[in-house]
Amino acid sequence: MTDSMRLWDTLRREVVPFDPPHTVNFYVCGITPYDSTHVGHAATMLLYDLVERRLRDRGHEVRSVRNVTDVDDSILGRAAELGVNYLDLGLAGVRQFEEDMGALSVLPSWKQPRATSVIPQILSAVADLLDKGFAYVSDGSVYFSSGSYEQFGQLSRLDRPEMLHIAAERGGAPDDPAKRDPLDFVLWQKARPGEPSWESQWGPGRPGWHIECTAMAMDNFGPQIHLHGGGADLVFPHHECERAQSDSLAGRTTVHHWLHQAMVRYEGEKMSKSLGNLVFIRDLREKFDPRAIRLGIISHHYRTAWEYDDGDVPLAADHLARWEAAGEGDGALAEVRERLDDDLDSPGAVAAINEAVSRGEGVTAAARLLGIELEV
Repeated sequence: MTDSMRLWDTLRREVVPFDPPHTVNFYVCGITPYDSTHVGHAATMLLYDLVERRLRDRGHEVRSVRNVTDVDDSILGRAAELGVNYLDLGLAGVRQFEEDMGALSVLPSWKQPRATSVIPQILSAVADLLDKGFAYVSDGSVYFSSGSYEQFGQLSRLDRPEMLHIAAERGGAPDDPAKRDPLDFVLWQKARPGEPSWESQWGPGRPGWHIECTAMAMDNFGPQIHLHGGGADLVFPHHECERAQSDSLAGRTTVHHWLHQAMVRYEGEKMSKSLGNLVFIRDLREKFDPRAIRLGIISHHYRTAWEYDDGDVPLAADHLARWEAAGEGDGALAEVRERLDDDLDSPGAVAAINEAVSRGEGVTAAARLLGIELEV
């Protein structure tokens, strides 16, 4: 196949050809499992699911890794608040997430590692960064020196004051007195009372958030990730820091293409656990066909932030009923392929199917490519 898919690249800030080899390595930052899956989570997973389905349709083998961050500040804080073990909280969260993703027909990931499963790899990576001069030990913790990576800030394209502001909001602790620079970030956090810890050559502690993903990605792919991303809120600090430490470890560019899902809003604010304005997939599933939920979400383009509306899923259910009534056929299949190759234009793909149905054509094949099995 000569024509490439074209996808937005967060680093280059433009739509560019995405032309990976036959076997595609992609890594999507999954969940920190301390609450149920909300529409924002689902939008990110459905973005990567559509990419994988089209890549498979084009003849590629896809190796997708979707991690679980089962130890970090967020899950430990929530577990302490609830008075439960953080691993038990994580297990329940993962179970709910997998149930929700299965209902939405998200393809199973090739691997789904947990941060706690790669502690030896994390320790090795931290030691390597120290040996190479990219990190330093201070007050029992190990920090990455952000100034040692010349491209720090290029992924997010934020200036220093903006990075400091966002780091303070998202747990980056720029006021940590142990840091040489406020933008440095923790690789190994010294043990704190009441928190889980592991032994290391720098003393007992636990991994920092960013090094977990580097270790999980490199453990499965080495320094060769063709597509990497998650929600747009991860661009900084998480992916900026992950890029810095991964490239420093490998001595080369490790991620060839960065892809991010825009934020989903509800009631005028970004849908987030901290704001409490969440629409949970499990609640929607009690009222609607999961296929309509999937269709309602992918009817929005991944690069455009959108406001969840209570009418989204009922409208999608109406579309679904019309598609099923049209019967079997490959109407709109070519158009859907074309639309997906054009920066994953899923709203355009949905519109093409609606037009084919209006012409009296069956659309089972086109709907299947969008991950929707029609009952005809």
